[in-house]
Amino acid sequence: MVEKKIKRGVYLLPNILTTFGLFAGFFSIILATKGQYAEAAVAIFVAMVWDGLDGRVARLTNTQSAFGEQYDSMADLVSFGVAPALLIYFWQFSEMGQIGWIGAFIYTAAGALRLARFNTQIGAEDKRYFQGLPSPAAAALVAGLVLAKDFIGVTDYDQYFAMVSWGILVGAGVLMVSNIRYHSFKEINLKGRSSFKLLLIVVLVIVVVTLSPRVVLFMFFLIYTLSGLIMTTIDVRKKRTFKKKSKKSSKL
Repeated sequence: MVEKKIKRGVYLLPNILTTFGLFAGFFSIILATKGQYAEAAVAIFVAMVWDGLDGRVARLTNTQSAFGEQYDSMADLVSFGVAPALLIYFWQFSEMGQIGWIGAFIYTAAGALRLARFNTQIGAEDKRYFQGLPSPAAAALVAGLVLAKDFIGVTDYDQYFAMVSWGILVGAGVLMVSNIRYHSFKEINLKGRSSFKLLLIVVLVIVVVTLSPRVVLFMFFLIYTLSGLIMTTIDVRKKRTFKKKSKKSSKL
């Protein structure tokens, strides 16, 4: 009987990229503790870039592994679960008392639950959609809020801003563990041929982002967050309409 050799070691390239993302999330926490909130928000976006690259590189080089998946989730928990919560806590919640750290913990716990659920559904989920708001998008919403406020500066409504931030943070946490569907955009084939109009749209988006990146990034992820709620509302109305039509036809 021939014994199967156990493969040892890990794939280096994708796990190095994951480590870069983990470092960016960790560095964001360090910056937040020093009061460098805008820089901490940028570090979260940098972590998003590395997070997008490690999985894509692993697929392109055929270096996916169970270890890589678990390591990526742990890095995501730091970068998109802990870092955004601590950033917004030091930025807005430190003087709110108990309700401040409770809001930050709700977001962090939701991020951990979101990642755990995602890991259990690998290979079984519909690749076109995410179940619940993806943790990188939730983190980008929070980081984008910090950058947008830094761009806008002081306003007459700053006394209410802490509670608005609390609502956005907790709302993002709730959406992460919800059953609301969000487009994954995984069906887009970047290697295949596309229409010339799509290329023009991409160029237009890049131009708009460069005009005011801090505000545009926040608006983009805010719209993406709301898109799941809108899509779910439309689906519910369609189901209700279908049920009403079915009842009427059965009566006839």
